[in-house]
Amino acid sequence: MEKVGIVGVGQTKYERKKEDTFAELVFEACTGALADAGVGIEDIDNVVTVSNDFWDGRTISSMAVMDAAGSWDKDISTVEGDGVFGAMYGMMRALSGSFDTTLVVAHVKGSEGNMNLITNAMFDPIFQRQLGIDATSSAALQARSYMEKTGATEEDFARVSVKNHGNGVNNPFAQIQKKISVDDVMKSRKISEPLKLFDCSPITDGAAAIVISNEKGMKRFKKDPVWILGAAHISDSYTLGYRDLTSSPALEAAVKKAYGMAGITDPLKELDVVELADVYSYMELLWYEGLGLAPKGKGADLIRSGATAMDGDLPVNPSGGLLCAHPVLVAGLARIIEATLQIRGEAGDRQVKGANKALAHGINGPCGQAHGVFVLGS
Repeated sequence: MEKVGIVGVGQTKYERKKEDTFAELVFEACTGALADAGVGIEDIDNVVTVSNDFWDGRTISSMAVMDAAGSWDKDISTVEGDGVFGAMYGMMRALSGSFDTTLVVAHVKGSEGNMNLITNAMFDPIFQRQLGIDATSSAALQARSYMEKTGATEEDFARVSVKNHGNGVNNPFAQIQKKISVDDVMKSRKISEPLKLFDCSPITDGAAAIVISNEKGMKRFKKDPVWILGAAHISDSYTLGYRDLTSSPALEAAVKKAYGMAGITDPLKELDVVELADVYSYMELLWYEGLGLAPKGKGADLIRSGATAMDGDLPVNPSGGLLCAHPVLVAGLARIIEATLQIRGEAGDRQVKGANKALAHGINGPCGQAHGVFVLGS
């Protein structure tokens, strides 16, 4: 396909932002991305916003941030879902030839909603929703199923949390900056068996934005782009009962396409850094397998080996991941930004030395129903 790259990134600090409105968060992220790209809003051909009526507490939620995103007199569209899917749409718009440059922005204020009620609404309204099931209780079912099938333990999940919280200490954008131990995780409050407090991502506010350009539009920018080498998104069945929760065929299919575009045959050796959606600690182990970093059922072996630590062969979530800050909807876009900063060598204390090729991953729906994957490179 024609070459498309990321030329600007911007994000707020991820925390509880009681005083900031949706529009203020979006404006901060967008102006940051434009400044990073060295251009003005006049150099942007179209805008993609990522929002959700449930999380914003209003219908047509994108209307509340269109002006803050600089969309006056521009074509604008919106994506309801994780930010990685907004980036996918922005990339496709740049590839279409109708637009050369695209600004993609996502926002959320998790602190103003009720996560349990909101995520309960994503289930089937006739048979499942009335059970009270939500994102966390369904994740607990998946975690238990994964443990029984693979032999992974709660201590293995805790190792993920310890690694990512340790990395988050070096990330000034992270909400939680606290080193913890396996014992701390195991003793933390039970949320939904077998998940404990430190196995779960926090409720977070924030916004993130990126500027995407095709080759024709690159002449507007002075900064070298981070190229999108491969990208794909796949969705699994909506109904949990139709899926094997201990594997992720949607992720496997997405990475097969993305790796094929990027020419990757051995991701554990060819990737330099991975930023993935660790909404719950066990998910990182499951996504290792879906990404081809570990054989089926062997995700726990990878975390035990230390290969995904900052000093390992393939650091995973050097930013601290979602366990240190989980702005729903923004999450996947933040992973893309972190991967971009790594390739640029601009990740500060969380920088992976010699990072040339990175993978960014986001999910949507219960138990990782849909997956989006970007392979980025210099």
